Amino acid sequence: MQYRTLGRTGVQVSTLVLGAMNFGAIGRTDQDEATAIVDAALEAGINLVDTADFYARGQSEEMVGKAVAGRRDDLVLATKAGLPMDDDRSHRGSSRRWLVTELEASLRRLGVDHVDLYQVHRPDPDTSDEETLSALTDLQRSGKILHFGSSTFPAYRIVEGQWTARERGLGRYVTEQPGYSILQRAIESDVLPVTEQYGLGVLVWSPLASGWLSGAIRAGQAVTTHRSQLLPGRFDTAVAANRAKLDAVEALATIADEAGLTLIQLALGFVTAHPGVTSAIIGPRTREHLTAQLAAADTVLSADVLDAIDDVVAPGVDLAPEEKNFTPPALSDPSLRRR
Repeated sequence: MQYRTLGRTGVQVSTLVLGAMNFGAIGRTDQDEATAIVDAALEAGINLVDTADFYARGQSEEMVGKAVAGRRDDLVLATKAGLPMDDDRSHRGSSRRWLVTELEASLRRLGVDHVDLYQVHRPDPDTSDEETLSALTDLQRSGKILHFGSSTFPAYRIVEGQWTARERGLGRYVTEQPGYSILQRAIESDVLPVTEQYGLGVLVWSPLASGWLSGAIRAGQAVTTHRSQLLPGRFDTAVAANRAKLDAVEALATIADEAGLTLIQLALGFVTAHPGVTSAIIGPRTREHLTAQLAAADTVLSADVLDAIDDVVAPGVDLAPEEKNFTPPALSDPSLRRR
């Protein structure tokens, strides 16, 4: 396992991070399997576990808490808040009221007195940066969080957050958690240059593109991955973007074969090769999935292989741009772009 400094925090983290989104109802991973996954991940050298209140409405945090009980000091523990927890309009977002309330709930579910990294899960257009950063700074000073970061923020919101922190004398986001894979490379155009400029640690999610780069989705085969059942539209090969992804996967599989690598090793080695990326978050549902992904722990791609990948999917290009997990409100609500 390789280790890197998380931004400018001084914290050393593994280049593969264990993501716990599949623990519980979302991935149908039960407690015994989740604990076995955590055990194997820590044994392999992974030292950062990432979860969120939103994952199975707190069930993932509860399962992580049970899995890490008695060895809290052996790992960096990260969670997130901001996505809706239920139908109550106040149980979401990044207001001081909600972040303070939900952190307490997360700490109870995790069975700990603090988290190492607390992340705002998505930008909140209804809450000012000053409100959010002020609340996070107070939580940090209280010792309940050691560092805080953002997730899936567009580049302009990352800049706004850094500017507000400086101008108001508040703590700043020290990490960003964007989606990034060979098939979805748009963050190379804006987000990664900004995070590098500000020295943020970057923990990328979905480096296997929701299973497209796992080796389980190939031309001429029925798509049967777990994610295809949850989001069928993202795997329907009648959709042009999905046909483009399938063509890319076939070309990438050839590159991997010629390099003596699995497709998973190619995919994870690609994202961790970028100088702006600290670590890749893997989200295994089973121990078998974890084993296949751990094989990429020490993968280093040659320049020739990286060039060949660029020929398949050009730098800065998303093959499915409509799959962005954050859309500025004015693009989805016509009333916000009309006078």
